[in-house]
Amino acid sequence: MNKRYYILTFLLLCTNILFADGIKFTVSASKTEVGTGEQFEISFSVNANADGFTPPGFGNLQVLSGPNVSTSMESINGNTSVSNSYSFILMAVKEGEVTIGPATIVVNGRRLTTNPIKIKVVKGRPVPQNAGGQNAPDATIMEGNPANLAKSLFIKAVVDKTNVYQGEQLIVNYRLYTRVGIEQSQVDKLPDLNGFYSEDVKQQQQQVQWRVEIYKGQKYNVTDIKKTILFPEHSGNLIIDPLGFTFLVRVPAPAHDIMDQFFGSFKEEKYKVKSTLVTIHVRPLPDAGKPAGFTGAVGKFNIQASTDKTELKANDALNYKVKITGSGNIKLFVPLKINVPADFEKYDPKVIDTVTENDNGATGSRIYNYLLIPRHQGDYTIDPYVFSYFNPSTGRYVSLTTKAFHIKVNKGANERNVTAFPDADKQDVKLLEKDIRYIKTDDSGLSIQSGHFFGSPGYYLLMAFGPLMCFAAFTYRNKMRRENSDMVKVKSKRAGKLAARHLASAQKQLLAKNTNAFYEDVFKGLYGYLSDKLNILYANLNRETIALALRARSVDEQLISQLLDTLDLCEMARYAPVTHISQQEVFEKASGIINDIESKI
Repeated sequence: MNKRYYILTFLLLCTNILFADGIKFTVSASKTEVGTGEQFEISFSVNANADGFTPPGFGNLQVLSGPNVSTSMESINGNTSVSNSYSFILMAVKEGEVTIGPATIVVNGRRLTTNPIKIKVVKGRPVPQNAGGQNAPDATIMEGNPANLAKSLFIKAVVDKTNVYQGEQLIVNYRLYTRVGIEQSQVDKLPDLNGFYSEDVKQQQQQVQWRVEIYKGQKYNVTDIKKTILFPEHSGNLIIDPLGFTFLVRVPAPAHDIMDQFFGSFKEEKYKVKSTLVTIHVRPLPDAGKPAGFTGAVGKFNIQASTDKTELKANDALNYKVKITGSGNIKLFVPLKINVPADFEKYDPKVIDTVTENDNGATGSRIYNYLLIPRHQGDYTIDPYVFSYFNPSTGRYVSLTTKAFHIKVNKGANERNVTAFPDADKQDVKLLEKDIRYIKTDDSGLSIQSGHFFGSPGYYLLMAFGPLMCFAAFTYRNKMRRENSDMVKVKSKRAGKLAARHLASAQKQLLAKNTNAFYEDVFKGLYGYLSDKLNILYANLNRETIALALRARSVDEQLISQLLDTLDLCEMARYAPVTHISQQEVFEKASGIINDIESKI
């Protein structure tokens, strides 16, 4: 990757160190009550860069897929946050209550653990042994007494290419080969994948898909454990680290009596397996033909731009959208540098990613939505944007250009200092005599005469009015400077407005019946309001800091309890359905809490 990526990574690391107290490692389940044979998802999330993830034991729950790893980065007003998620698709096999123990992860050298979570399994559809039907392993090739277990059970890391360019995507497939019966499996260590940006491919088929392959002259039952898309961050020889598993296998045991000799005796034995190491040869991107505006996009892409209007009034908003579609390192794009007219005010873009990770790699789109506000009337042009990328299949750079947009800005109601047009109309010149009085050359007006305004008390009062207004404006300006210099007070004043904006968005999601987005907006509205109102950094907000800060400001315990309960409810609702309270009640409760805090602080 380029220098910007390493700078960003360094800043993220520093942020994690500074705000370690705000790091959360949580667990959530899509359902906490399931029927036998029913599939559900459990996810472990950490809001920081982390490594050394160790999943818990799942008891009688069958692991159908996972861990599926996803990483997301979000930048809001220059503040960048990163989060990692490790999810598993599980299936309930037996009735009863299953406790999923704590998972562990390491963040900045500190080991974090999740709380245990209980899953209630009720009667559902029957689950036959070796569930999977036609996808069950072929029993005819199972070895009764393997001479060398290492040759009968192993994992291979298979890649679709070993020679790539920097930033070019490749797929690694961790494939299990076995000739023995497997009773249980447990992930020991996920690959570190140092030097790569990675995205896991989420398996469409949740059941384990077994097939028979011939390897080195022998038949094996084979299944794909995990597929990951990799993007090399720098050139050189990069190593794909091994994936570690512990299997519980069924092997023969010494016979203790005649019945064992007749029917055979078996025991369950733990066996640790690591995938093979793979070396990827990464070539640097060529300097020959590299465009001046190239920012590291590698793959094959198309680009298009659009505006929601071509004519508007000064101080009205204009949306300028740039959409890049294709296949490649879309999530690693750096912000675009678009050129807009000097009289246009440009805000940071809203970035929307729609990317699918499948067996063919990462494909999809990224949309940059810019809010532009022209401040003066006139005819303007938004220049074409030139987007350059490297196509690894051809080994060449490609430059794509969007079209230009001509924008007509009419005079607005509140416009000031409107840009004048250079060509004056002759009719306007004729009106000049009426608008501007000619200067009198005689001195008759210089004497003070009764009944004339010049020299009267009103004249001198008007003359003094100007300096007085200047002094008042100067005093007001200094007062505003003093108030704006106190950022704590400024943030506290605007806290209610920012919260109202999030709650307005939440109300739209409520009307659209978009449950997840509704709770997300309410949660962000409350957290953003508390961050500004209490002058606590967003990353440092948690139940304890919020409660202590409100108590220090003499907020009563009942209101604090209502606030914390609402935050917990919103966070829980993002992962599991909430039925005991309506969304409208949650919205009204959040609005009421903000109003109550505003009246007390």
